[in-house]
Amino acid sequence: MYDTSDLRKGLKILIDGNPYIVVQADFVKPGKGAAFTRTKMKNLLSGGVIERNIRSGEKIEPADIEDQEMTFLYKEGDDFVFMNRKTFEQVNVTKETVGDEWKWLKDNLDVQVMFYNGRAIGVTSPNFVSLRVTHSEPGVRGDTSSGASKPATLETGATLNVPLFINEGEVLRIDTRIGEYIERVKE
Repeated sequence: MYDTSDLRKGLKILIDGNPYIVVQADFVKPGKGAAFTRTKMKNLLSGGVIERNIRSGEKIEPADIEDQEMTFLYKEGDDFVFMNRKTFEQVNVTKETVGDEWKWLKDNLDVQVMFYNGRAIGVTSPNFVSLRVTHSEPGVRGDTSSGASKPATLETGATLNVPLFINEGEVLRIDTRIGEYIERVKE
């Protein structure tokens, strides 16, 4: 059991039978009354965000969440197939569970898969991935002082805005947390 003093960003807890991750936790000591912790939590199953004040001294139950390091193998219909690197067990994860992370998933990429009671509920890509540009219009010469960009299609099928000097076939380093181009990668 967690105490209110344990509440911090990233902690996974169980509230009303649902797993939540703490997004924000602020300790508040009002002039009158008992101290409490003002929290903002995200439901790991539905994605909904709630705000709740938890009084000092309350006990909070930890959620049965397990993060496993897995390798993305391939896409099968609307499902994504991952393999546990230690046990070689394969798991199918639905498109809804993967969410926008599909943009960065290429074969043999190592990711974190979050499980709740044995069911996959989330996928987290590494912070940076290197992906090849499969389609991009030629850059137009001219005024580039404004930081002009153009759309480029990556090998995963995702579209991303890149600088005008990027060409087809180049490998780009992408920050998956914000979904933006960082730099070209030398092969």
